[in-house]
Amino acid sequence: MTRNVIVTGGGTGIGLAAARAFAAEGDRVLLLGRRAEVLEKAAVPGALTYAADLSTVQGARSAAEFAVDAFGGAVDVLVHSAGGIGARMVEAQGGDDPLDAVAHDWNANFRMNTLTAVLLTEALREHIAAPGGRIVFLSSIAALRGSGTGAYGGAKAALHPYTYDLAKALGPRGITVNAVAPGYIEDTEFFGPSMPEKEYRRRVGATVTGRAGTPGDIAATVLWLASPGSGHVTGQIVQVNGGELMGR
Repeated sequence: MTRNVIVTGGGTGIGLAAARAFAAEGDRVLLLGRRAEVLEKAAVPGALTYAADLSTVQGARSAAEFAVDAFGGAVDVLVHSAGGIGARMVEAQGGDDPLDAVAHDWNANFRMNTLTAVLLTEALREHIAAPGGRIVFLSSIAALRGSGTGAYGGAKAALHPYTYDLAKALGPRGITVNAVAPGYIEDTEFFGPSMPEKEYRRRVGATVTGRAGTPGDIAATVLWLASPGSGHVTGQIVQVNGGELMGR
């Protein structure tokens, strides 16, 4: 059966890999993101694209309205891959007040990683297919152990109780809600294209599998969570980090 699938952050990295996986299954895919030029360059066969700032009410609502109109009704799968490191935005802005920088950092991370997911989900809440609908959030290993400054990990961790609450609320309608928490994933914009060799070896060495994760690893997990076979799996934070969180 062909499904209607939305992937936020679908122009690059994990989102793009997930979008391609759904398209390969024959599903109708809508890519959402902030940058129209990135979405348009994404090589996802037959995919629709729509650019909007999902961290704003106006952006989330316009994207939801476009999706409902494009799909002619229900959304079967909603995958939230949009996000990023807010600190990079703060660095670009500059400024001399350290406390002001902290406020910008936390606000930016919350908007990019929490509000983008929450606002769109709430805008589409009554349009998720029932029964059989699937919602998948992309969290992070940083939500489980910290991220150095706290802001990024805190913003991702905020998705966890939202996942639990939404799973409880939507479960009676036959809709599942889960989150995937990746570890180090190479070949993504998130980590940057030029990671020093020493840092790369440190990150890979922290896994028990002895390799970096790939966008395909996460896409495969998302695809399974969206499948009929995962119908009794909900309210879960699924770790995909090569055992890194266990330590060696």
